[in-house]
Amino acid sequence: MSVPEAARARAESLRAQVRHHNYRYYVLDDPEVPDAEYDRLMAQLRDIEAAHPGLVTPDSPTQRVGAEPRADLVEVRHRVPMISLDNAMSDDKLVDFHRRLQTALPGEEPILYTAEPKLDGLAVNIRYAAGVLVQAATRGDGTRGEDVSLNVRTIRTVPLRLMGEDWPEILEVRGEVYMTRSGFARLNAEIEARGDRPFANPRNAAAGSLRQLDPRVTAKRPLNFCCYGWGEVSESPGESQYAWLKRLEGWGIPLSKELERVEGLGGCRGYFDALAERRDGLDYDIDGVVFKVDRLEAQARLGATVHHPRWAVARKFPAQEELTEVVDVEFQVGRTGAVTPVARLRPVQVSGVTVSNATLHNMDEIQRKDVRIGDQVFVRRAGDVIPEVVRVLVERRPAQTRPVVLPTHCPVCGSDVIRPEGEAVARCTGGLYCPAQRKEAIKHFASRRAMDIEGLGDKLAEQLVDLDWIHEPAELYQLTVERLIKLERMGEKSAANLVAALERSKETTFARFIFSLGIREVGEATAQALAERFDSIQALMAARTSDFLQTRGVKGIGQKTAEELLGHLDTHPEEVPPGSLSAWLAGLKVPGLTRPRAEAVAELFPSLEVLRSAKAEQICSNSVRLVEGVGPIVSAHIVGFFAQSHNREAIERLLAAGVHWPAPSGAPEAATGQRLAGKTFVITGTLTRPRDEIKALLQRQGAKVTGSVSKNTDYLLAGADAGSKLVKAQSLGVEVIDESGLGKLLDQR
Repeated sequence: MSVPEAARARAESLRAQVRHHNYRYYVLDDPEVPDAEYDRLMAQLRDIEAAHPGLVTPDSPTQRVGAEPRADLVEVRHRVPMISLDNAMSDDKLVDFHRRLQTALPGEEPILYTAEPKLDGLAVNIRYAAGVLVQAATRGDGTRGEDVSLNVRTIRTVPLRLMGEDWPEILEVRGEVYMTRSGFARLNAEIEARGDRPFANPRNAAAGSLRQLDPRVTAKRPLNFCCYGWGEVSESPGESQYAWLKRLEGWGIPLSKELERVEGLGGCRGYFDALAERRDGLDYDIDGVVFKVDRLEAQARLGATVHHPRWAVARKFPAQEELTEVVDVEFQVGRTGAVTPVARLRPVQVSGVTVSNATLHNMDEIQRKDVRIGDQVFVRRAGDVIPEVVRVLVERRPAQTRPVVLPTHCPVCGSDVIRPEGEAVARCTGGLYCPAQRKEAIKHFASRRAMDIEGLGDKLAEQLVDLDWIHEPAELYQLTVERLIKLERMGEKSAANLVAALERSKETTFARFIFSLGIREVGEATAQALAERFDSIQALMAARTSDFLQTRGVKGIGQKTAEELLGHLDTHPEEVPPGSLSAWLAGLKVPGLTRPRAEAVAELFPSLEVLRSAKAEQICSNSVRLVEGVGPIVSAHIVGFFAQSHNREAIERLLAAGVHWPAPSGAPEAATGQRLAGKTFVITGTLTRPRDEIKALLQRQGAKVTGSVSKNTDYLLAGADAGSKLVKAQSLGVEVIDESGLGKLLDQR
């Protein structure tokens, strides 16, 4: 029967594609497509060969397992071929497999199966002679593999000598070399810290590690081994797959802790469903479950094809990775103002769910993965988490791709988007104004440590926003009893109590008001420090970075360079020869003192005499905090927040609604009755009274209460179970007092 030319051409095309992907997967350990796409190509090839048997050739990928061994590793010929497994991609396929066995094994009812996870790693054959490991090889093409003996010997889960004494003279065990997810994360962190390109997934990491030419590299990788079968054995393995595997375990060979013996189709289904539910909680990747007829005599009767045994099947999970296209990248604003890039994808089925969006986390992640609009990407969905782009298929990148650009303005409210130096996340500065942040802004504003609006809890705040009654904090003060009683489960008394609480909250402190605004990283202690530094909200709104930080020294010069320069000047008292000071300084060849930096030093210090009398801190680049707790990042948040007209207008409306606080009464030292004026306290440990109450007491007496111990701390108030703050205070010589000691301080006249 003649074969249509179109079918012949299609078969050749499929063979070429599968061979290419085999090479990428088995030889280079760098697959171009996810497993699901490879499985589809192979299935299409099998179907066309089944429809036209004349197309089957000895070198078709359907007639062997993988690819040729790498030329730079020694070839090993397997004494017993390492054939592959047939796949069941659906429950119907598993039912078909079970029915075929029932037909082929009359009287074998119920059929017992061994069940175990299908690990995602690299298959190896490990040979023991007289109980000692003598050789290890990869599967390769199923007949010939690569010798990786020295590398396998470095894997701690592989015994170099079998335990016990009743093992066969010759024993080959077969299993998977894999890497746990936690080990993979640690390895990639180390690789990225060196500035190298990380592995794409644990399978690639395991394969690349096992096939290193230098075993010392392999020894540093967190590899594991799990046995699932055997090859040549010099004695009969008995009657049961499960029993023989358990015997191997007794000799020190690691098995899967999930290995079980199940009964019939129902047992297989139950095992598969249970493992699928726990899949995401495992510390290793699996892509399915392997079921094998347990009775070895039945296995022998069923036999095998050139490709797979007829007595085993791999029931695959739905694919967790798929290949698709990045159609666009948009930016979403979260409840805390985080501006997150989201990839809009060509819709694709992943784990049984249609995925059209995937998170890109932040701009650092986009740059690390080199994601561009128009790219072909791997998309992964594990469990119920938001799908993410795993990596880009750079080799398939079209010429017309576009880079992803962080927006300068919030896509929701139009406020500036800032990304402080040293932070990965960009944020909207809209704060009180931005609709995306509205619920969190209202909740924070009303919280006990902010404006302390009793009765306005999280659920009520969300309800008010959802009903579109409240758009910014000032509108809370427009609520009336008549309007509130329309809310579900809000009686007249509750409504009246809330309105009264709103009225009481108008009288507050400057520190509480600053804290209530929700400026990023401005906590209670920082808000208190700002209230002490600035005498009005208008002064704080007008502040610039220079009002928080005083920069000193020369940019680019560190402490070591400054000390070496001063040390040189101390030991070389010569005068500056004719010419400029900058040229003379550059000629000293002090490490780190480049010509531009020497010029900056000369500009800062007008003469050599002035420079000689300087301290290293005056030369090296550093900054002095004018407000405790406010460094470069926090000052950027503060300035960015008040730079938005929306936020300034929202504050003005709060003031117009009647929010106020006492005017400053001058320096704390001048205040009558403030016994602790000018003193700085830190509180730690378990105390007999609420910490907030003690903090308020200290502040009423003129003290400053901070969150961390430093050389500027006067007292550490320590209760029971005081920890690291107590240790630090003792090391700095800070006076430590208990509540009794605090009482004595307050009683002093």
